Amino acid sequence: MLRGWLKTTEDQALPERVRTAIREQEDATERLISWIQFVVVGTFGVLYLVSPKPEVEFNLVPWALLTYFALTIIRIIWSHRTRLPPWSLAASALFDMALLMILIWSFHLQYSQPASFYLKAPTVLYIFIFIALRALRFEARYVIISGVIAAVGWGLLILYVVFSNPQDMMLTRDYVTYMTSNSILLGAEFDKIISILMVTGIIGLALFRARALLIRSVSEQAAAQELSRFFSPEIAARIKHSEDHIRAGTGEMRDAAVLNLDMRGFTPLVGQAPPEQVIQILAEYQSRMVPIIGRHGGSIDKFLGDGIMATFGASQTSETYAADALRALDEVIEEAEAWRQSCQAEGRPCPEVNGAVSTGRILFGAVGDDTRLEYTVIGDAVNLSAKLEKQNKDSGVRALCDKNTYDLAVQQGYEPLQQMKALPQVSVSGVKRPLDLVVLAP
Repeated sequence: MLRGWLKTTEDQALPERVRTAIREQEDATERLISWIQFVVVGTFGVLYLVSPKPEVEFNLVPWALLTYFALTIIRIIWSHRTRLPPWSLAASALFDMALLMILIWSFHLQYSQPASFYLKAPTVLYIFIFIALRALRFEARYVIISGVIAAVGWGLLILYVVFSNPQDMMLTRDYVTYMTSNSILLGAEFDKIISILMVTGIIGLALFRARALLIRSVSEQAAAQELSRFFSPEIAARIKHSEDHIRAGTGEMRDAAVLNLDMRGFTPLVGQAPPEQVIQILAEYQSRMVPIIGRHGGSIDKFLGDGIMATFGASQTSETYAADALRALDEVIEEAEAWRQSCQAEGRPCPEVNGAVSTGRILFGAVGDDTRLEYTVIGDAVNLSAKLEKQNKDSGVRALCDKNTYDLAVQQGYEPLQQMKALPQVSVSGVKRPLDLVVLAP
């Protein structure tokens, strides 16, 4: 039963990734504890060196300190190299308290006083330091182990005083005599044991609650990290730092650019190629395009099968949203061409990538209900970008934008990679009036 208690370090019902995160926190804590122990033994050593020392044939203190120092060094190296097993943590608590009790016990020998002399040594306060040290790990059992060992150790020291000299037990019931002589007051010593156990119990109870909070915190952090993969970094940050509860119907008007990407010929490929190959092509396409969009300040709004819709200046305001969108589209077309050539060299199919950008006033906000929310953009620019992307096929080009978007991007610092090719007064399906378009990639 004790062995199982020592071996169980977290709730086995938790997902493995959560248990791993908790173990990482515990391992970091053990390294911290090791260094704090090093500071403690260093403090003991300095205090011993500067304190006056009576002449005795054999002084146990330096040997106890050297032993503790050696064990601390081993613990530091061990904790930095690998995960400390539970039994070693319990053993460490035992060694801490045992060496402290030996140091306290040796005082009466060191100063040639009756055994009761050491019961009044202020070094007893270090017991609480060692107990509190175990609280850093957020596991109550190691605090309880330290506290119980300390209480038992102090009880043994009391018994040694009482029975070491049967002719003179040095017991008293007078508090003044107790305070002004080497006599002992059992009630006062039992108060120390009760204090040790009470502090242990209080810290242990606090740690039971704290560990539950730790597990909850790590679980929520792990869940947030996983969920953030379903959102763009800007949206994830917006959700995380929102001061108010996010509700459907809340939104802001923004000037933004909308980019739509699509793979031409992907739908026929789905019906012809094996599913594994289709998924591989889709994964490669997204893994190449998404980072480019992110580098230029874009935010992925949604994946639409083989389509990608991204916004610039929607989730975060920008003074160069149009220029950023066109720069991203230029790089997307270059990367898509390099990818297509690589696939052809390997004898694999690779659909051509088309893209289009439009700008305008859009509404950026949350839609849905209390059980399912989604940040999205609404406006004419969103619809026009999707229609221009489809216009690529009719115009026989790979990338388009409307003339207003192009002019705005140039004003914001955009420099085209090639000479602009205008398509004046083009009838775009779904748009009432003809538009002046600009070819970004033929």
